[in-house]
Amino acid sequence: MHVYPTRTAAHLALAGVVALSVGIALREPNVVAWGGAVLVGVALTRSVTLFSVMRIRNAGFEMLWPDARRVVRMTRGSTIELRAEVRNRDTLAARYDKLRVVASPALDCVVDPPAGEVKATGSVALTVKVRALRTGFHGIHGLALEVRGAPALFEVPLTFANALGIEVVPRPRARMVSVPHGGKSHTVSATGRSGTRRGDGSELRELRDIVPGDSFRRIAWKASARRGKLMARELEREERDVVALVLDASLELWAGALGDAPLDHAIDTVAALAEAHLTQGDHVGLVIVAARELARVPSDGGRAQGAAITRALLEHTGVLAADRSGWDEADVAVQVAEHLRPVDARGLRDLRRGRYDKLAERAAAAGRDAPFARSAPDTRTTSDAVLRRYAAAFGLYGPPSLEPEKDAAYATLVTTLLGLARVRSTRPSIVHVVAPAPATERAAPLRAAVLALKKKGVAVRWSQPDLATGLGETEREPNGSHDALHDESDARAFAANAEVFAALRGPARARANLVAARGDALLRSMGIKVSARRPDPRGATA
Repeated sequence: MHVYPTRTAAHLALAGVVALSVGIALREPNVVAWGGAVLVGVALTRSVTLFSVMRIRNAGFEMLWPDARRVVRMTRGSTIELRAEVRNRDTLAARYDKLRVVASPALDCVVDPPAGEVKATGSVALTVKVRALRTGFHGIHGLALEVRGAPALFEVPLTFANALGIEVVPRPRARMVSVPHGGKSHTVSATGRSGTRRGDGSELRELRDIVPGDSFRRIAWKASARRGKLMARELEREERDVVALVLDASLELWAGALGDAPLDHAIDTVAALAEAHLTQGDHVGLVIVAARELARVPSDGGRAQGAAITRALLEHTGVLAADRSGWDEADVAVQVAEHLRPVDARGLRDLRRGRYDKLAERAAAAGRDAPFARSAPDTRTTSDAVLRRYAAAFGLYGPPSLEPEKDAAYATLVTTLLGLARVRSTRPSIVHVVAPAPATERAAPLRAAVLALKKKGVAVRWSQPDLATGLGETEREPNGSHDALHDESDARAFAANAEVFAALRGPARARANLVAARGDALLRSMGIKVSARRPDPRGATA
């Protein structure tokens, strides 16, 4: 347990040292006595603070989530309020300050009230506002605060380790679970040979004379007025399509502000496409590619298929796998040890540094209480697999690898499209790719793959993620630190960096929009239907 002085304690100690030095220099016993008394008082206050906090902690100073749920599901970009409670079982009141949430950076959390007092044998109700910035499995690991002693000269940081899982789904997925599923046409084979039939739809098939049983909403009033008799609109609806969604989840697309990176919006696009086709009764499959194929969900329909696609988007676009993570085994061990230390009975004091196998054993035992049940990410060693599974199960957030994989992802994408052209029994009728367009000089392999699909009667559509969104509008301010002086220096550094970012953001957006416009033109030249992009209002568009 560490004890830190407040600014008042630091000023008193400095005044005592100065008085003691001046008294010695001037040979004034009264001044020496005064300075020494101040220093002794500060030292005694530190001891009293340490003793009182240890007493409160041993008696039972804890934090609870009143809600029995271990996992909370929310939509990316939405905000929810959670209830928390801090209880003090000691006979002394506990004053706290700088209360904050220890959570994944992909969650923007604010707790209220940030300071206060927990009465003896009482409790304080807290409100935690959580805004989800990024799709995935994230964790709120607990609360951290500083308990102050009676004179308020020293504070002791404490951490309540009480994990809560936050499952953040893409925006369209929230609508998918509340709308009717299944279309009216289920009469064609799974190969996706699309056709048209009479029925309720949005496309006009023909105008005909009205017959008994036609509803008034089918009457074509303008045509009836011109012909002098009542005419009815005969509409048509499409048969079921088999749609293959292909998502490029290469590491470069995670660049940018949390929640505003190109891959954040690409995941929403894939979820929206899946929702639209599943709602129409189509069969939808998903392939996620990067330097290797990350996941494949076979084509199927219905509500369960929407859940399977969402699960794949959450599970396999992350960066905890060894070949996609910016953490090596040593980094993962450090992060797991920091997370595990507050809940371990011995505080990991008995483990020697570098013994990843022993740490993995301890993590495997503690992982049974994790909010998420997730499989181990791809890795090389057994201990690393256990540690990465612990990190995934508790929603620890890691950085992506800095190794580029754009070229390898493009090669994997082309291989996937060629594979979709070769299948017979489950060949799709529509392939929708969500990925950046290749450069003109490297477009030949993609052109060949698209030609192979079109020869099989497969329609190819493409949506480019907007690379300009990753530049963001404003940078997130740094989190508060333990020292007010650090807060001031962080604020000054943030202001200086913000000016630099503002100067570079405009030209960068213009270049990103120009590259996207050239990519759209290249894709159209291959006969690909390109989804319209919304112009970025914050920068020039081509």
